Amino acid sequence: MDNPMTMVFTYDIVRARTRRRVAKLLEDEAVRVQKSVFEARMSRKAAIRLFKRLTMHLDDGDSLRMYALSRTGLRHSQAYGGAPIPEDGEYWLL
Repeated sequence: MDNPMTMVFTYDIVRARTRRRVAKLLEDEAVRVQKSVFEARMSRKAAIRLFKRLTMHLDDGDSLRMYALSRTGLRHSQAYGGAPIPEDGEYWLL
């Protein structure tokens, strides 16, 4: 079973057009926590698919990183301002 994890995506992209395109793709699946940093709760498979989709738009000199936060790492994470750190767990929206 591919349990959801907190994934962090961060990028450094030279061209504004490419940066906007990548940001839009990330905004569709994640929460923007800083200009070039996004967080999402998703399965490993979904994160890898998203990462591959994003890299198709990148040019030489651009960078993209994806980090997976474990439960332990998430418990030790801290934030000041902006979006709250995502909680580990499943949610039901009614």
